[in-house]
Amino acid sequence: MIRYAMREDIPAVNLLRAQVGEMHAEALPDLFKPGFPQPMQDYAYHMLESENTDILVCERDGVIRGFAVVEYCRKDESPAHPAQEICYIHEFGVDEACRRQGIARELMSFIRREAVEKGYRHLELDMWEFNQSALAFYESMGFRTIRRYMSMSLEASLKRTKNPPSAEPVGDYASEEGESFLLPPCQQAQHQLGHQQVGVVQK
Repeated sequence: MIRYAMREDIPAVNLLRAQVGEMHAEALPDLFKPGFPQPMQDYAYHMLESENTDILVCERDGVIRGFAVVEYCRKDESPAHPAQEICYIHEFGVDEACRRQGIARELMSFIRREAVEKGYRHLELDMWEFNQSALAFYESMGFRTIRRYMSMSLEASLKRTKNPPSAEPVGDYASEEGESFLLPPCQQAQHQLGHQQVGVVQK
C-alpha cells in the first residue's frame, strides 16, 4: 500500500534513509560521510512539514519498506526557459531486505499518477553515476538522462601529468576520465541537510 507519510512514520523512514546514506558513503567516501547524525534525521521532519513537499511510503504487512520525498515546483517563464511544472523526487529508497519485490515500481507509479492529477508536466530526479541498478530501474520507468555533470580529481590528474608513463605523451592524459555523476538540479540548497540523493532502488 502506498500512502502519504505521517509524523509517526518518520523514524521508520529515517531507517531507510540511513541505508541509502551508507550506500553512498561506501561508494563515494570523498563526497559522503558514514553515519546518519541527528541533523540529517531532523531533515525528514522539515520536509514533511514543508508546504510544497510530500513524503510517500510503501507499507507491506504494517511495515514501511519504501519511501520517496517529492517536491512540487512551478517555475515562471524566463528569457531562457519556458514556464515549467515539475514534480521533483528528492529522495527515493527501498528497504535492502525487500528489493526485487515490486516496491520501487509501485511507489514510482503512484508518484507519477499523483503528479499528473496535480497538473504537473514533468517528473524529475537526480542520481549518482555509480548506482547503475537505479539507472536501469529509472530508465525502465521512462526516465531519460538530459544533463550530465562531470568531475575530475585534480590531485590524481596532477600526479599523472607530473609522472606520465614514458610510452605515452603527457598531452594524452588531459582527456583521461575523471569521476562523473549527474548534476543535482536547482534545489541543491535544500539538500545541504539530509539529502542522500536518489538511492537504493530495485525493481
